[in-house]
Amino acid sequence: MIDKQHIIDRFIKYVTIDTESDPNNPEFPSTENQWNLAKVLEKELNQIGMQEVELDKNCYIMATLPSNLNYKVPTIGFVAHIDTSPDFTGANVKPQIIENYNGKDITLNKEKNIILSPDYFEDLLQYKGQTIITTDGTTLLGADDKGGVTEIVTAMEYLINHPEIKHGKIRICFTPDEEVGKGAHLFDVEKFGAKWAYTMDGSQIGELEYENFNAASAKVTITGKIVHPGYAKGKMINSILIANEYIAAVPENEVPEKTAGYEGFFHLHDLNGNVEKTVLEYIVRDHDFSLFEKRKELLQKIASDFNKRLRQDLVKVEIKNQYFNMKEKITPVMHIVDIVEEVMKDIDITPLIKPIRGGTDGSQLSYKGLPCPNIFAGGHNFHGRFEYVPAESMIKATEVIIGITQKVSEKFK
Repeated sequence: MIDKQHIIDRFIKYVTIDTESDPNNPEFPSTENQWNLAKVLEKELNQIGMQEVELDKNCYIMATLPSNLNYKVPTIGFVAHIDTSPDFTGANVKPQIIENYNGKDITLNKEKNIILSPDYFEDLLQYKGQTIITTDGTTLLGADDKGGVTEIVTAMEYLINHPEIKHGKIRICFTPDEEVGKGAHLFDVEKFGAKWAYTMDGSQIGELEYENFNAASAKVTITGKIVHPGYAKGKMINSILIANEYIAAVPENEVPEKTAGYEGFFHLHDLNGNVEKTVLEYIVRDHDFSLFEKRKELLQKIASDFNKRLRQDLVKVEIKNQYFNMKEKITPVMHIVDIVEEVMKDIDITPLIKPIRGGTDGSQLSYKGLPCPNIFAGGHNFHGRFEYVPAESMIKATEVIIGITQKVSEKFK
């Protein structure tokens, strides 16, 4: 149905364009190089025959595939992001193609002895005999989310070339800056005009997600007092030592490396300080909203308790909500999840319905009025040198998109 070499070529064209985003730049897009892929996509969407192709001033690309039905069905959408994570470099990506994977270690970089091994990454074993696209060990790959971009473009191209496949109006959008939490911020839901949409931004084949974390950031600022160490008794206040106590007061087992499934966590991801001032930066995550609120309250209570004990307001906590669990917005329209589940089963994919231990553009879009579950894009080990994607998974994701468009045309006849 979908030509494997064609989808590989398209994917490689996209991942070799550096689109790393920048968390410290509030502009849209946060990096100029995201325009490079956006302009390639604008040109390509026009070439394959999409209509109403528009690249706006903020680097959002929208396009339309008109309905070929003689009756009305809901307009649906597909969304993916063009940026790659700033966690690891996305410049000079040199993909390697492993044909007919044999289930053994893959040498990513002989010179640096970087090995992608199924002994550590056991998911590799489910792809024996398939074509695996990897990095050369010095960059990330960018399957997150250029895999999703590839699948959406390929599905639209296939539908245009096969008008016998009936479908309603389809809207697509490629967003910038998802990896730095801004992907949905300037997304114009009204202009997009879809009843619901899907992000193609999940991981392994079969993933279907409509629950994600409630998320907040917490900045803990501890103020000390610097005095000459030789004359410091009773006068010096060492903010680093208070910070150490604060860290110890946060539940030690409720951290990312000790939690899974629906379990939430506190993640201390940055620490910067000296005697006079120390800043701790946490992210707070939980699927359950009441537990999420309790986590934020706990961070404030620890600070309050410290300030009472120290008899000074030395510890200050600033908390900012980032996004919320989209389950609340998806549950009333569960048929949009059921459609995907049916399509997957139709093409012999086992649906893996599980909570996202993170967030997607879809969670923010759902709260902006566009319910938006997340579907697998096929990649593994995102944001690092061990990232890979099986070509066959990208083909299957493309088939899921096509199947959804057909299923909607049948169900709403």
